[in-house]
Amino acid sequence: MTTPNAEPTSSAKDFTGQVCLVTGAARGIGYAISQELIALGAKVALVDIEGAAEAAARLGKNAESWTVDVRRRSQVRQCVHDVVEHFGRLDVLVNNAGTAARITLETMDDETWERDIATNLKGTYLFTQAAIYPYMRDQSYGRIVNVSSISGIMGGPLSSGEGGGRSGPAYAASKGGIIAFTKWVAKDVGSLGITINSVAPGPVATPLTADVNYAMGNQAIKRMGDPEDISAAVAYLASPRAGFVTGETLKVCGGSAIG
Repeated sequence: MTTPNAEPTSSAKDFTGQVCLVTGAARGIGYAISQELIALGAKVALVDIEGAAEAAARLGKNAESWTVDVRRRSQVRQCVHDVVEHFGRLDVLVNNAGTAARITLETMDDETWERDIATNLKGTYLFTQAAIYPYMRDQSYGRIVNVSSISGIMGGPLSSGEGGGRSGPAYAASKGGIIAFTKWVAKDVGSLGITINSVAPGPVATPLTADVNYAMGNQAIKRMGDPEDISAAVAYLASPRAGFVTGETLKVCGGSAIG
């Protein structure tokens, strides 16, 4: 169980002795984040609605899996409890699970809107609440990193292709909500030894964007991002080195959202 006021045993350079929980970890950015944290010495709980066990098996002995619907409070709280029971503590939470409908406001339906808002924003809220109270609070230490998007800042980069156009209005609203939620929580938990920040990826090459063509003309670095570009940023914000950084949103977007 969690030991009150216990500092993690990691040095300033790695995550040795730390326990991390990553949602949406079975593929894409979430898998890259999990892989990065394990390479840096962490033990990682991979959480996803499907595929988590297979992903954890590929990552080896320091990875364990949980199958969870991040929209369901009971499943979220049970997952966090079980992770702490299994590993003995929880130092880092990465809220990455998400869905994105690439449809217009005109064609948006309530079911799709509610799915994206619930998965992206409600899931972030539920896991953040469950991780802080009581676990991170009682150990007086925690790092939370929320994966937002430049869609939550600029309304979504222009794109086209078989996979659809811009990420839709529900996605943009949910990702903007994550940024505001991150700032609110940061003001509330800083005195508890907990930091919370977000990263805002731009266009990233994953299976979900394989059929989408992004307009790179106004982007300073004219390439798609890689999942590893995002995982490196997350690792910094999740590390002991980021102890004086909270409530911030780090844009990792090749300069597509400069301003």
